[in-house]
Amino acid sequence: MRPEALRGVRVLDITRVIYGPWAGTLLAELGAEVIHVELPGAGDVLVRPVAPRGKLPRNISSGLLCANANKYFVAIDLRKPEGVNLVRRLALRSDILLENFKPGTFDSWGIGYRQLRAVRPDLIYVSMSGFGNWGPLSDRPSYDAYAQGVTGLAEITGFPGAVGVKSSAWIGDFLAGTYAAFVALVALVWRRRTGKGQFIDLAQTEVLLRCMDWTWPFLGLTGRNRARSGNRDLAAVVGAVVRAADAFVAVGALEEKEFQGLCRAMGREDLLPLAPYRLRTAKAHLIYEGLEDWARRRTLAELEAAARQHGFSVSKVMDARDLHSSEHLRSRRAVWFFEDPLWGDLVLPFALRLGATPGRIRWSIRPVGFDNEYVLRKILGLSPQEVDELYREGVVGRWDPALPFASPPPDWDGKRGLFFREGTEVLEEGQR
Repeated sequence: MRPEALRGVRVLDITRVIYGPWAGTLLAELGAEVIHVELPGAGDVLVRPVAPRGKLPRNISSGLLCANANKYFVAIDLRKPEGVNLVRRLALRSDILLENFKPGTFDSWGIGYRQLRAVRPDLIYVSMSGFGNWGPLSDRPSYDAYAQGVTGLAEITGFPGAVGVKSSAWIGDFLAGTYAAFVALVALVWRRRTGKGQFIDLAQTEVLLRCMDWTWPFLGLTGRNRARSGNRDLAAVVGAVVRAADAFVAVGALEEKEFQGLCRAMGREDLLPLAPYRLRTAKAHLIYEGLEDWARRRTLAELEAAARQHGFSVSKVMDARDLHSSEHLRSRRAVWFFEDPLWGDLVLPFALRLGATPGRIRWSIRPVGFDNEYVLRKILGLSPQEVDELYREGVVGRWDPALPFASPPPDWDGKRGLFFREGTEVLEEGQR
């Protein structure tokens, strides 16, 4: 029952795929009212059908499930002037606008930052793209795998002499989306100090470049590219993933006492003179060869016992099932179990833990246009007749339970759901 930090902040989220929607989700989990705009019928055609090995249960899209929570879904056709006008009216009632279309697209529709600033000077406008709104590459699209390649992240990932490796997780999308939420909140603080909004030009590729730790200082100081080092961290020695007799394990021994304990556990007192950190990096390969040889002849249980005895860190390389059942993560609600009003029992990771104003997950994705009535009638104040006219003209799309990837649960009876039906009254947000 504790308050939400961003309650009262309204975000207009006109984004697609993962990068943009994730930024809106972070704000929504902290209490912002986030309105997610999609195309009628198809919705986000790049993500709604995405699911590993076919559809997930109840036709949920995994692509949207992982990056859309606590939002209100409205279906507006931005190809129609009336649809653009609806978006303009929503922008005038919003604090933050998020968009990740090709640079210049919103300007051509008359809802770019310069057009909206003329009527809403304090609007915070976050434009998310692959390469930014200007520069020789600004017209190129960017998706996660492409971003990992073009920024060099895939080049430094993997084993020496092998092909560069893309992270299986959509790290480029989630990192960039997190940056977008962060800078939007910074701009909100600035607005409260000055009364002024601003345009934020966020490039996914620049975010990944900034997050590549010591790659750039190394190039600047030595003139050399960083080489792939597999599961060995050559800058934070010891930090590695190694093979044990019955599992893969992560090993950490960074402080001098931890390193000395690891050496004694391995029976490698000859490595103790390398305890001062400045000496370790020069002999990193020697240290890691000893660690790998020692670990492969011992079980996970033996390695964990040695770590407890000698004061360094060892953990099994966890899979999703391990983490799902983790007593520690469950006690902290870092794996968040909740009953979605549409989809039933779901679980998502969670990391927004503010003491006085904790974040929360209230629901997951919605079908396309699920919250039309709330957005159009409650927020914009349109009459039922005006809303019906928008439906007739195809400016707004109705939620159709028969559409793929938008099916309700088999036990759906029309009463549990949080949607408007003929003859119902418009309710306040907290009553829905």
